[in-house]
Amino acid sequence: MTSSRPDAAARFAAPPVDQRRAVIALFALSTSAFTFVTAENLPGGLLTLIAPDLGRSTSEIGLLVSAYAAVVVLASLPLSRLTRRFPRRYVLAATTAVCTVGTLWSAVALGYADLMAARMVTALGQALFWSVVTPAAASLFAPAVRGKMIARLAIGNSLAPLLGVPLGTWVGQQTSWRTAFLMFSVVSLLACLAMVIAMPNVDAEESGTARGTHPSTRRFVVLMVVTVLLVTGGFMMITFVTQFVLETAGFPDRYLSVLLLGQGVAGMAGTLLTGQVLDKRPWQTMLVALGLLTGSLVLLWGLGHVPALALAGLALFGLAFSALPPALSFLAMQVAPGATESATAISSSVFNLGIGGGAALGALVVATVGVSTVPLVGAVFVLAALAVVATDLRLTARRAAAPRPAPPRPTPLHP
Repeated sequence: MTSSRPDAAARFAAPPVDQRRAVIALFALSTSAFTFVTAENLPGGLLTLIAPDLGRSTSEIGLLVSAYAAVVVLASLPLSRLTRRFPRRYVLAATTAVCTVGTLWSAVALGYADLMAARMVTALGQALFWSVVTPAAASLFAPAVRGKMIARLAIGNSLAPLLGVPLGTWVGQQTSWRTAFLMFSVVSLLACLAMVIAMPNVDAEESGTARGTHPSTRRFVVLMVVTVLLVTGGFMMITFVTQFVLETAGFPDRYLSVLLLGQGVAGMAGTLLTGQVLDKRPWQTMLVALGLLTGSLVLLWGLGHVPALALAGLALFGLAFSALPPALSFLAMQVAPGATESATAISSSVFNLGIGGGAALGALVVATVGVSTVPLVGAVFVLAALAVVATDLRLTARRAAAPRPAPPRPTPLHP
């Protein structure tokens, strides 16, 4: 009986599937993440094109992001529970197919209400996708490298607002905003086909991804508070970054896509760097990223009217923000107090609550005091998230250093 334990440990530590197939599947999942998050945030890059075409204000176009996020918030956990008995391979492929249809519908929408309806359908697919994709991706690899692989998965969603949106903005400027949505519908279709072919079925229990590795209700709650704060602050800037670049930094229209592309390159660097340290120091990684993100927003608020410094601030913003989604996903799987899919569904809902709140609050700031104040308000939220993480790390360190009470000595028996 004792020999079976080392064998079980070895099976758990080894990669559960052929790694070449796993890498192809991970690329398909990352591409699907890229298209989902790009579709979610594309109105932010195209708002100066969509608004006049549909006869709406930029604030109303910004609400397309808020409404999308609201659907994800409400639908993530119910959809995750409804589909938990279906193989993850087919669930993920189906959600990507929904993205394909939804972005195609957006491209041919007849008006504002029709575009809103198309985005609601796409959001339903995203709600389920983000509930299951992180545990499904982690299950393809050995536990020792799962943080690194989650970071690689996150390259797609990290680059979406930083690379996908600039690309969509450029395509929209050269043709029309509808062509941009059509292009990403095609990308989503290719990701869906690759997923059907390459994604293996891996049992979550056998791979060790069904439950949190370090379950803690307290730390999970802390993580959710941090998530909503930092995403609210970050997405205030992401949603209105094009307007900030044009109106506050004063860059001409023709440089917009190139500037946001530079931000995307910095974002890729941040994600790759995160993957190198995430398995060993996930909380510290998030703490550093939050500090850099706060600094970038303060820089953009104080000196964003200087073009060179605005460029530096945008690059630092991309570097810092891209480190946070993989850290949040990895930590949600670690501290999940129950099933990891329920934890990631809740995490996705909270993340999108921050997206919707950031877009709505950003729209309010733009409508009242102007886009130049958006980075300052965003910095306040990110700084609050930084304070929560720092406090939690200090509390955890104190608990670890506190002497444990000695076990009671047995009472001697007297004859």
